[in-house]
Amino acid sequence: MLEIPTEGKKYSKSHFERQTRRLEQDALRMGALVEHSSWLAHTALFDRDLEAAMKIEAQDKHIDQFYRQIEVDCMNLIALQSPVSRDLRLLTALIHLVRDLERIGDYAENLGEIAIKLFPYSIPTYMDKIEVMSNRCRAMLALSLSALSNLDAELGLQIKEKDDAVDSDYVDLYNLIANPKNPALNQESSLEPAMLSVLTIHHLERMADHATNVGQRVAYIITGKRH
Repeated sequence: MLEIPTEGKKYSKSHFERQTRRLEQDALRMGALVEHSSWLAHTALFDRDLEAAMKIEAQDKHIDQFYRQIEVDCMNLIALQSPVSRDLRLLTALIHLVRDLERIGDYAENLGEIAIKLFPYSIPTYMDKIEVMSNRCRAMLALSLSALSNLDAELGLQIKEKDDAVDSDYVDLYNLIANPKNPALNQESSLEPAMLSVLTIHHLERMADHATNVGQRVAYIITGKRH
């Protein structure tokens, strides 16, 4: 939690720098939890591991706690210190960045719930293609956290290029799942797996979008340019 100065005094420069470094570290800790939730969701979906799915909800509560605390601490630093230039960009970008991470965590939790609902059914023939999409998304999240850890603008901007492949996966998979020749659509009892599969690729596509946002926000911190 942020150390609030007494009697309305501002932080010294060194103290302010310590606080911003701590916020960066907290965002990375939050990101590590989100990355683990994404791995749990992946394991639940593709290894049919119900135990992994059950772990996500509790972890998401820790992610939410990080999100709320980082947001409050950033706002307090802005209000108390009136930072300018890169310091202000860092704090405002962190506010938005942790929101992106929190949303990725939410989608991971949703995927865990989908895995539980899919468990009684046989594995759809297109599940291997969804797994490829999931691996792309997890790789994008890892890159975005690496960009944040190193404050690497170039790496942050590279993530957008990888998002194109995920978008292509989404279109191809949607067309495959929704194809009238898909056996899952020809039997009423099997409609749920197809519907859940469409939700799965939607959540993955959104996770990739938020990972892209994280990379672009890191680039903004360094360059001051919105991409």
